[in-house]
Amino acid sequence: MLPSNVMNVMDFDYSLPEDLIAKRPCENRGQSRLMSLDRLTGEVRHSRFASLPDYLRQGDLLVLNDTSVLPARLLGRKKTGGRVEILMMKTPGLSAWRCMIKNSKGLHPGSVITLDNGAELELLGVPGDELWPCRLSGGLEKGAVERLLERSGAVPLPPYIGREAESLDKERYQTVFAKRRGAIAAPTAGLHFTDGLLATLKEAGVDVRFLTLHTGPGTFMPIRVSDPRGHKMPDEEYEISPLVFKAVCEAKKEGRRTIAVGTTTTRALEAACLTGMDSPRLCGSTGLFIYPGFKFQAVDGLITNFHLPSSTLLMLVCAFAGRENVMAAYAEAIRQRYGFFSYGDAMLIL
Repeated sequence: MLPSNVMNVMDFDYSLPEDLIAKRPCENRGQSRLMSLDRLTGEVRHSRFASLPDYLRQGDLLVLNDTSVLPARLLGRKKTGGRVEILMMKTPGLSAWRCMIKNSKGLHPGSVITLDNGAELELLGVPGDELWPCRLSGGLEKGAVERLLERSGAVPLPPYIGREAESLDKERYQTVFAKRRGAIAAPTAGLHFTDGLLATLKEAGVDVRFLTLHTGPGTFMPIRVSDPRGHKMPDEEYEISPLVFKAVCEAKKEGRRTIAVGTTTTRALEAACLTGMDSPRLCGSTGLFIYPGFKFQAVDGLITNFHLPSSTLLMLVCAFAGRENVMAAYAEAIRQRYGFFSYGDAMLIL
């Protein structure tokens, strides 16, 4: 266990063979592998995600994130002719837009990028946290950026996928229960679920509920400080209905388990509880960064994927299950040749 006054980003590093990065989804949803981890004993078991009902029980509360991924990736050219790749995202709580730009050298406030469809994107100010405030030139009417993305945007696959998005990704880099547009990355733990599996869980007495957290740039941003406690997470918008939070509170009172599907769901639930479960903050934005030492109030179980080394997502998992348990489980996953990252296999922690 890490001493409370000592933490280094390298404590969450591990070596992953390149061929274990899942570049494509498995042929059918629900057929990915599933590692279960007992967070008290560190014991692991191996099965398939379709076997999830064997691990859950009547009365469990399963909470999923129903955010929907925007086709947020655009391509364009600088005035110099240099190609740029752009990732568009809304500013939490506002209608304004920001963008992350690959190959941004030479750009400055006032620069105009000509997009491949002929539209022009104007940079409005100095980037903060690598994000440029921006707007469409002449496209100030409400919904202009959304319409542009739906017409010309591409699926924003993570960089480690290492390929251009294909037609298959429009379906598979989206959960079957995606409902509310706004994310720039999929809540990947939810990608394993099928409508049939959700129906089976409900029939078995599992209470299935949904909240929304629009996954933002924090998913892509590395920790650039040696002590991760100095890292600042960008804010992400979330919303939890009063009925869903009431279900969480009732499960807690009755000794039933609340199982979060994904780190995004976990962050939304725990962010709501920062002001106390009796006076929750059920909507707004959160930059909550969960790392070892965090005291969980809402979540009793976690379904998640295998995350990048030294990432904020891996630190959240270590906070929940213990760093030693998680790093040992990752080493076992590598030995057993699990698929890693967004299109990879899953882990259930109870």
